[in-house]
Amino acid sequence: MTTEQVDLILTADAVLTVDGAGTVVEAGAVAIRAGVIVAVGPAVDLLARYAPAELVESPGCVIAPGWVNTHTHLAMNLFRGEVDDVTLEVFLERMIAAEMSTLSAETVRAGTRAAIAECLAGGTTTALDMYWFPGASRAVAVEAGFRLLNGPTFMGTGDPEGRDFAGMLAEARSVLTANRAESPADDLWVMPHSAYLLDRAQLEQIRALAAEFDARVHTHVSESHGEVAMAEQVNGARPVAVLDEVGLLTSRTVLAHAVHLTDTEITRIAATGAAVAHCPVSNLKLGCGIARVPELLAQNARVALGTDGAASAGALDMFAAARMAALLHKGTSNDPTMISAERAVRLGTVDGARALGLTDVGTIEVGMQADLQVVRVDTLNARPTRDPWSALVYAATATDVRHTVARGRLVLRDRILQTIEEESALRALAEATAG
Repeated sequence: MTTEQVDLILTADAVLTVDGAGTVVEAGAVAIRAGVIVAVGPAVDLLARYAPAELVESPGCVIAPGWVNTHTHLAMNLFRGEVDDVTLEVFLERMIAAEMSTLSAETVRAGTRAAIAECLAGGTTTALDMYWFPGASRAVAVEAGFRLLNGPTFMGTGDPEGRDFAGMLAEARSVLTANRAESPADDLWVMPHSAYLLDRAQLEQIRALAAEFDARVHTHVSESHGEVAMAEQVNGARPVAVLDEVGLLTSRTVLAHAVHLTDTEITRIAATGAAVAHCPVSNLKLGCGIARVPELLAQNARVALGTDGAASAGALDMFAAARMAALLHKGTSNDPTMISAERAVRLGTVDGARALGLTDVGTIEVGMQADLQVVRVDTLNARPTRDPWSALVYAATATDVRHTVARGRLVLRDRILQTIEEESALRALAEATAG
C-alpha cells in the first residue's frame, strides 16, 4: 500500500471527535499535515495509510479538541489572590484601582505569557480575552502558538494610560486598523466592559465603531444583582435591555456571565442569537449566583464556557469550568441528565468556537485546524475508564493533560511546554508583581 506523508500522527485509547454524532473512535488516531487534520480513524488504519514525520503514541489517554475559553482576562493573573472572598462590587472597586495604577504593556506581556502557559498546560488552545494593552497580548500569543481573540476595551472611567473615553475611541480605531491590516481574515472585536461602567451615548459610539470595522462584541452582562442595579442607575434599564436598545445585542455578541436574567431576557437573547459565556467557577467564588443555563438551553440560546480571570476564578482551568457546569445544573434542575458529560465537553469546545464565530476549530474532523489535547485517563482518579466523556469531565484535571497541539504543532509535550519557557515566564510574572 502506498503511504502518504503527513507531519504528525497522534494515537490514543480513544478519540472524542465532538462531531455532530458524538463519534468516539476507540484505539484511534489523528493524522495532521500543515496544521490541518487530514484523517481520523482507527490507529491501525491510519498507520497503514500514512507515513508521519513524527508519531506520538499515547496509551492510557484520550484525544479531544482543545478547550475554547469564551471569557477571560488573561493578564489579570497579575492580581491572583489579591482580592478574594469579597462581593463583585468590592472586587471591581479594588481591581480597577490596582489596574489603573500598575498596568503597562510590559506587565501585561508578562502576565499574558504566564497565563497562556497555564492555558496550554491545561489543554486550552483558544481564548477570548478582554484586557488592557491588547497588542502586547496578541504578540505573546503569536509567539506561543496560541489562538487569542481580543480587541480594545472600554470603560467610562478611563484606561491605565489616562485616556478619557474620546481618547479610548481614537486608540481603538488605531488598534482595529492595525489588527485588520495584520490579518485581513482575523476576526475583529470591541469590548465595552458593561452597561454600568458605560452610558448609552458611549455604548452607541462603540456600536458605531463595531459596525465600521465589522467587529464582534464582547461585554459583561448581569453578573450580580448589584451590577443590574448599577446599570439601572446609570442607564435607566437592565443591562440586556440597554444593550438591545443601543444595537449591541446581536448574533455577533458574546455576553459574559448572564447570571441574573428574567424570562423575557432569556427569550430575547435566544432570539437575537447572542451567545452566553458561562463562568460557573468565578460566579460561585464571587457569590454572584448560578446562571439559568437550563432555561437558556431550553430556548436554544447559544451557551459556551469561560473561566473569567484568575483574580476572580483562581485559575484558568477549563476542566473545572466543564465539571462545575455539569454538576451545578444537575443540582439546580434536580435532573441528573441535565448537561451530560458529553454536553459539557461540547460547551467547552465546539459550542465555544461557534460562539466566537470560528468554524475551523472545536471538533476533530477532516479539514479542521489541529487544535487538540491528549489527556491521561490511566490515573488513580480516572480508572477504570468505562466512558471517555465521563472520564474527561468528572475525573480528569488540567494536570492530566499530557500533550497539547495548536495548529498542528506540539506546544506541550509530556507536560513540558515547547513554545514558552516555564521558569522564565514565572520569573517575569514575579518581577511584574513585585512591590
